[in-house]
Amino acid sequence: MMKYYNVLGLMSGTSCDGLDMALCRFTLKEGEWTYEILKTKVVEYSVQMRKKLQNSYLLSGIELIELDTEFSLFCAERIIEFKACCHGVIHIVASHGHTVFHQPEKKITLQIGNGEMISKMCNITVVSDFRTGDVALGGQGAPLVPVGDELLFGDFCSCLNLGGFSNISYRNSRGKRIAFDISPVNIVLNELAGKSGFLFDDKGMMAASGKIIQELFDNLENIEYYKSLPPKSLSREWVDKYISPLWSCYSSEKNENIMATFTMHTATRIAEVLKRMKNVLITGGGAYNDFLISEIKKNTNTEIIIPEKELIDFKEAVVFAFLGLLRYRNENNCLSSVTGAETDSCCGVISLP
Repeated sequence: MMKYYNVLGLMSGTSCDGLDMALCRFTLKEGEWTYEILKTKVVEYSVQMRKKLQNSYLLSGIELIELDTEFSLFCAERIIEFKACCHGVIHIVASHGHTVFHQPEKKITLQIGNGEMISKMCNITVVSDFRTGDVALGGQGAPLVPVGDELLFGDFCSCLNLGGFSNISYRNSRGKRIAFDISPVNIVLNELAGKSGFLFDDKGMMAASGKIIQELFDNLENIEYYKSLPPKSLSREWVDKYISPLWSCYSSEKNENIMATFTMHTATRIAEVLKRMKNVLITGGGAYNDFLISEIKKNTNTEIIIPEKELIDFKEAVVFAFLGLLRYRNENNCLSSVTGAETDSCCGVISLP
């Protein structure tokens, strides 16, 4: 018996470049899931919205509630526009929201984007708030994508996402799915590019033109996080505490040199993890950073697989659509082997129209 669901996945990452929307058809046949991407769209944030999201962790309580409402309305309006342009039914919307705080050691994680408001405005079932359930069970609440890697992309030895942060997912020698954040990527590189008047470093050309600041590189490599074992995850707060103070000490250096140094650091950290992998599927905005990819390749023999543009751009939205479907079916979508929680769980809040 074959059964399918059309699910619209929404993803807003720490890079704050826009809202990724991916309408996917998931089909279950003989116990195996397959997916088809039906329609995609990226809605770029206005300069004002981008700044609000980037600085959301600095807001007062009432300001954060106001932004939550504004962002929820934004998402709802984009869903209504998306529905009007696509043919066929959308059974479920799965919305990751936008992360403001993530401090799982304090049992804190917050993604704005009110599922109830979106559901009522769009007259559709919405699954949201995917992380808090796992954090309540003692987990990191991240990464969540590995369930999708396991069930949709299991043909690859490992999956690497290069977004605001780099995170990897793979099966260990005992057959368990392991995943963790490796290092910051675009959350730092985009901020540095902004100091030169750009939203991002196109193909890594700015960094490629710079020279390595050895002392900064060594200080980055010695950060304690890289020595700790998974489960572990990163956040903007962590970047502000451990990364930003290091490069800010080199304000007299050319921006290109700081970017080159950080890119080399990121490539080194990623390559170190990839050494144990036969192959890796790379997606996320960092897949377009030719300099970063070339430096990773120089430091590992792992086969690097970069897919078609649609999957590079929308894999996370596809997987969150799938996580929403699993929650809707009341099936586990969060792995304790990944997050360190007490048990596997079925996370997310279902809001009905």
